[in-house]
Amino acid sequence: MRQRFYFDTSVFGGVFDKEFEEETLQLFERVRLGKIVCLFSDLAESELLRAPEKVVTFFRSLPIENTERVLVNPEIIELATKYIEEKVVGQTSFDDCLHIATATLNKADILVSWNFKHIVNVYRIRGYNSINLRMNYLSLEIRSPKEILEYED
Repeated sequence: MRQRFYFDTSVFGGVFDKEFEEETLQLFERVRLGKIVCLFSDLAESELLRAPEKVVTFFRSLPIENTERVLVNPEIIELATKYIEEKVVGQTSFDDCLHIATATLNKADILVSWNFKHIVNVYRIRGYNSINLRMNYLSLEIRSPKEILEYED
């Protein structure tokens, strides 16, 4: 069974960022080849509406059979709110919390992000997963594309 990786919006933008381009393109090549499924949310879609057209075009070019669209629902909003209430991050990071909660509730194998301040951060990850476990959800692996490629077989 193919692994399902939840991609937050930063990964799509990473395709056109000089610092992140190489690893991001390598990860998306695995999506194109069908080695992994790219999970994305309706939240990511709405965030992409504010992205440059080349990012939107790239996103739309992904093979539909290797992607999975998931929806933010009330249970996800409740979990994201809990992350804020427990001060894992501040209120201004609510959308980041929605990405974490969406990946958690949709049982993503890994959440992939280039957001090192609020998402791919060891202290934040511990906070998110502490809440996940207390609320009887699975813990979530959170990694940057670079980390995923470093440890791939």
